[in-house]
Order: sequence, then structure tokens, then C-alpha cells
Amino acid sequence: MNGELGRVDGSLGVSIDKPNVELTAWLSDETKVYGEEAMRVEAMAKHFLSKVESTERVSISVNKVIPAHIGLGSETQLSLAAAASIAKLLDLRLSTLELAQIMGRGGTSGIGVAAFDRGGLIIDGGHSFGREKEKETFLPSNASKAPPAEVLARYDFPEDWGFILAVPNVHKGVHGQRETEVFRKYCPVAGCEVGVISRIILMKLLPSLLDRDIETFGSGLSELQELGFAKATKSLMRPVTAKCIQTLLRGGAYGAGQSSFGPTAYGLVEREEPREDLMSTLRDSLEEFGGGDVFFTRPNNLGVQITVS
Repeated sequence: MNGELGRVDGSLGVSIDKPNVELTAWLSDETKVYGEEAMRVEAMAKHFLSKVESTERVSISVNKVIPAHIGLGSETQLSLAAAASIAKLLDLRLSTLELAQIMGRGGTSGIGVAAFDRGGLIIDGGHSFGREKEKETFLPSNASKAPPAEVLARYDFPEDWGFILAVPNVHKGVHGQRETEVFRKYCPVAGCEVGVISRIILMKLLPSLLDRDIETFGSGLSELQELGFAKATKSLMRPVTAKCIQTLLRGGAYGAGQSSFGPTAYGLVEREEPREDLMSTLRDSLEEFGGGDVFFTRPNNLGVQITVS
């Protein structure tokens, strides 16, 4: 989010098992969608069919969705799931990158597209920045026409690590026009902070991941919350999210933070350690602010799974 070296964006993220998207699709006489987010998914399906110039019709049953605007990439996962399922039905041999370009995803962060493709821990290199480059201004994915960011590195995330998520029942996170305004207000972030972020990722997070050192990795995650765009936009964090982060750290999580613009808070833990006490405390914290959902999730190192029957 700086641009001084001729690039903007650049992201670090981890793919998780849940919440997740699950669709069932079949060829039919008309394009019709059933279940949650039916109108939204139907618009996605018709957009894809139009872009690939197909006259076929499909029906889709939406079995599971990621709640929208809670910081977990629901729009990218849902649109790519719809596109991938239709492409499979039509025997279109399109890569995830091509699907993302058709659906207009990945214009800022490449994490959602890469997570859909292969899962794991992902680092992308953002976009070229400047006159007649991929990007000339700081924009979120919903307002950007840039292609999906290229993946610089991808690693399997340790299967014996996981995350506790706390999702408050509050007004959804920053999105739409408000998100565009936030980018304009808070970018560019200071180059010196980008340097510190890069150093933490390269010399702390990645080595500790390879060493399976969860304590060092977790401390690096927490440090990133105090730098760059995360620091600049901290004034937008909901009080309940801040309290959940504090509760996670005090309760023994190795690292904690807010996912994207929130309001979801996450804490890094080891899978074999019982955390029911911590999760119970988090639920109590959420109840003070109107309730919410607390659950444990594993990493996902596979990406999209398509079954034909």
C-alpha cells in the first residue's frame, strides 16, 4: 500500500477450512439458483455464462456460504465456486486465474484467488503501479480492474496449527463505496513501515513456518497488526473485535488479529490443546455486544474440490 518501488498491494494470507462455500450445479432448462444468497449467485452465474458466450442454462443449489463482509473473502470464494462449477459442467478448461479474470476478482489482494486454487499460506506480489501500469491509484478489489496478483510463494500450513475465530453480530465490515473511500484516505502508508512488514514476513514468519515454531510465527502475526494499513485503519476496528483480540492473547493464543476489515477476530492455536475455556470466554465477550459465533477451524492446504456424479 505504498507504491514507491513501482508496486502496490501485496498480501499475506492463510486458507481455512470453514466457513466455506458448497454448491451443487447441474444443466437445466433455465438458469435458476436455490438456497442462501440465491439472487447474488444467480447474477454471478448469468455473468459467467455471458462472458463465455454460452447459451446453456444451469441450476445451482447453494448449500453453504461464507457470510458476506466479515473479513473472510466471501465474494471471491462464492463467485469462483459458481464459475468453476459451471465451467466443469460445460467442459471449459479454464484455470483459476482465468475464472478470476472473468469474474473480476483479485484486483487488490491475490489471496482469495490463490486460496481457492490451492489453499495454504500465500504471499502475493501485488500490482505494478504508475502511469499506464496495472494500477494508477489505490483501489480495493471491488473498484479495481487489475488482473489477479501473482503468487510469490505458497506453503502448506502446519496441519497441527489452527485458528479460533470470533465473529461478532455487528454491522458488517467496510465494503463497497466506503471501502474505496478508506483506501483513498489511508494510502499510501509510510515506506518505512512497509519495510518493517516485509522484514517480519521474510525473516520471521516464513522461517518460523518452516521450523514449525508456532510461538515465533504467532508473535509475528500480532506485530503485523500494528503496522502499515492495519495500523492506519485501526480506528475502524469495532470495540468488540479489539476486545476479542485481547481475550485471545490473554487466553493463550500465540498470535491474534483482525481478518481484513473485520469484524472477525482470529487467534492462532495448536490443534491438540483444548481451548473450550478460551472459546467460552470469547462467547461471553461477544454477548456483551449483541452475541456472535465462536469456532475452531483448521488450515486448508487443498483449495477447491470438485466432485462429478
